[in-house]
Amino acid sequence: MMVKSLQDTTILHNGVKMPWFGIGVFKVEDGPELVNAVKTAIQHGYRSVDTAAIYGNEKGVGKGIQEGLEEAGIPREELFVTSKVWNADLGYESTIAAYEKSLKKLGLEYLDLYLIHWPVEGKYMDAWRALETLYKEGRVKAIGVSNFQIHHLEGLMKVAEIKPIVNQVEYHPRLSQKELQAFCQDNGIQLEAWSPLMQGQLLDNEVLQEIAYKHNKSIAQIILRWDLQNGVITIPKSTKEHRIVENANVFDFELTKEEMEIIDGLNQNLRVGPDPDNFDF
Repeated sequence: MMVKSLQDTTILHNGVKMPWFGIGVFKVEDGPELVNAVKTAIQHGYRSVDTAAIYGNEKGVGKGIQEGLEEAGIPREELFVTSKVWNADLGYESTIAAYEKSLKKLGLEYLDLYLIHWPVEGKYMDAWRALETLYKEGRVKAIGVSNFQIHHLEGLMKVAEIKPIVNQVEYHPRLSQKELQAFCQDNGIQLEAWSPLMQGQLLDNEVLQEIAYKHNKSIAQIILRWDLQNGVITIPKSTKEHRIVENANVFDFELTKEEMEIIDGLNQNLRVGPDPDNFDF
C-alpha cells in the first residue's frame, strides 16, 4: 500500500476520511511551544492533530489550530482533530460532560474523532453509549477506543450498536501487535499508532540504521514508513520544526517486502507505556 502524501487519507468504516499521518502532543506542556508546534505542523501540510483531556494541553492545541488554519488559509473541515475521554470520566453523563469540556478548551464546534482513552473494566461500556449518543447526534464525526486489546473489543462489540471505528494503541517495531492488527483488520477497525518511535528508544538500532542508510533516510523515517506500509495511521510527536518536517518526509520512498519483514522481526512484545490489562487506574 502506497501512501503518497501528507494529505492522503484512509476511509474509515463509517465513510469518514482520516489522514494517514498526523502530529501527536502527548506530554507537551500547554504554552507557546505547543501552540507553535501545532501551527507549524499545519503550515507544513499536516492535516491531523491528536490530543487528550489528560494531556492538559487542549487549550494550547486549540490556539495552535486556530492560528494554523488562519495562516494556512484552510477551513476547519480540512483538519482532523482527535481527543480522548479520561478514565475518571467514564460514566454516561460524565463522558458527555467531558466531551463538552474538551470542545470548549479546544475552541471547536465538533471533533472528528473521540476515543475512550483506556479500557477501564466495568466503566467503558457506559462511556461507549455516551460516544454513540454524541455520534448519532452528529456532534462527532467518528468514535473509537485507545489501548483496547482483542478481548476488550470483543466485549464491547457484543453490546455496542456502533462498532469502534478506530483503535489507537502503542505500536512500534518492538511491539508490532500482529494479532490485534489482524483482528482489527477483519472487523474493519482502523489501527492507529501512538509512541511509534518508542519514545526515542529505537533511534540507535543497528538493524534500522542499515535500512535507513540504504534509503538515505533517518531511522525515525524508516519506522514511520513501516507504520504506513502496514496500514497503520501514525502520529509522531515533536515540537521542533525541523523534526516535524523530517517526520513527514516519508512519502518519496518505499520499503521492500524483505525490509518490512526484517523490521517485523524486531518485535519483542515490549511496551514503553502501561499494559492495558494491568494498568493501575
